[in-house]
Amino acid sequence: MILTRRILLLGAPLFLASCATGGGRRNANLQQAAFTPDPYYVSLYGGIEDDRFPVQAVNLAKVPPKYWRREVPYETAEQPGTIVVDPNQRFLYLVQENGRAIRYGVGVGKTEAFNFQGEATISRKAEWPRWTPTPDMIRRDPELNEPYRNGMPGGVDNPLGARALYLYRDGRDTLYRLHGTTNPATIGTKVSSGCVRLMNQDIIDLYNRVPTGTKVIVLPSAPAPEEAPLPDMV
Repeated sequence: MILTRRILLLGAPLFLASCATGGGRRNANLQQAAFTPDPYYVSLYGGIEDDRFPVQAVNLAKVPPKYWRREVPYETAEQPGTIVVDPNQRFLYLVQENGRAIRYGVGVGKTEAFNFQGEATISRKAEWPRWTPTPDMIRRDPELNEPYRNGMPGGVDNPLGARALYLYRDGRDTLYRLHGTTNPATIGTKVSSGCVRLMNQDIIDLYNRVPTGTKVIVLPSAPAPEEAPLPDMV
């Protein structure tokens, strides 16, 4: 398979991390207070009250603009309707007609050994999915994951967020998902145990656009500098 892509990258982070000094914190607070995103994106990532559970509005000051959902030029040999995940760039593309794609910002797996790559199929979809840690996740972090051995019901505190798309290969569950998140600030980072997370508003949008049977391609992930660990989630 030959996959080529031309990506239009828009935007850049609009504020810097604060320094350890009090002055640095004040400057960061002033920058965040002055942050005024386009009203279109404020609406796009606004709160949702008419779902099974309420979805909180995204604080866009904490998510770099390049990771906000948009349509972009995208050249590929894949058919429209295919999902392509680029973990190195932290983007998910839903291929459209005429060399276009809908691009979503994502968070991806922190540890290369646990990351899924290659081709899969969405064989199941779930709204407000139940989260159950895998046996390997429980072994790696029993204190965090053992309490949920039998699963955590879907809801606002569930790490899978508002929707999940389940990846299967050769008819078997890979245990990897495309899912929402309770922490939008992690979008654009390598944080999970290998699944691909989107902002809840984005996973709802993607969920509504793709049926079961959709082809998913996850490109190989290159090693990256260490980032602060967060709870594993599948």
